[in-house]
Amino acid sequence: MIVRAHGKLNLSLDILGRTPDGYHDLRMVMQSVEFGDDLDVELRSDGRFTVDPGQSYLPSDGRNLAVKAARLFLEGTGLGADIRVTKRIPVCAGMGGGSADGAAVLRALNRLTGRNMPVEELCQFGLRVGSDVPFCVMEGAALAEGRGEKLTPLPCLTGCAIVICKPAFAMSTPELFVRSDSRRSRLRPDTAGIVASLETGDAAGVARRMYNVFEDVLDRRQGEILSIKSALMDMGAAGAVMTGSGSAVFGLFLDDSAAQTAFDALSARYKECYLTRPCPAAAV
Repeated sequence: MIVRAHGKLNLSLDILGRTPDGYHDLRMVMQSVEFGDDLDVELRSDGRFTVDPGQSYLPSDGRNLAVKAARLFLEGTGLGADIRVTKRIPVCAGMGGGSADGAAVLRALNRLTGRNMPVEELCQFGLRVGSDVPFCVMEGAALAEGRGEKLTPLPCLTGCAIVICKPAFAMSTPELFVRSDSRRSRLRPDTAGIVASLETGDAAGVARRMYNVFEDVLDRRQGEILSIKSALMDMGAAGAVMTGSGSAVFGLFLDDSAAQTAFDALSARYKECYLTRPCPAAAV
């Protein structure tokens, strides 16, 4: 079975504090997009697991979330799986590429084995793979809380095109959390306003409220992220923001021709630039 692993974007990201176990308490609004990886998943009867990750620098063992997901789902069945990834989602971009691949494997195996679990049950498998995987199983739009695993489905973003642009550097998620912890005052996204705008189909309302608190702690080396945001806004985006812990930035465009123009201009300067649209919740 060939299945699409859709990329995810953070329309907002807020850090509420630290939890007793040392993790961070998050509140985010996330939206999946049509752009993503394709995975070819085939069952094996000998219990072995193989993965072609699509890029030589990606792991092909249990560190790969696609393999981890397959092993967990098929545990105790005696079955294995061959997984081949056509990799498009950029690595270290804040778009949940590894999580999306793991989620896509779960959806594929759910059908191939005939288990036909409902999405809620499949999300519980996803949580054992990684905290972003349940959202990537569900897809569409959701309010994510806790470590990202507590999900409230929301109406999908509509009426817009999306231009995604990733600069040629990665970000350290632990370092961003450390910097954020040391910051005393913080602007916060209007999460309730974004949720209300999604519920009324107001893409412009979503766009003007998008915010990511990690942008408050970027250093000079990462100033290019703000430059990309400015370029997107100058070319007609209704709003632009960094997704996750970066380094990808995206802009929401209410006009398709403006989105195409921005994509053409930025793709001439950046290798990893993509034009896409929001996608609805997955059918499992």
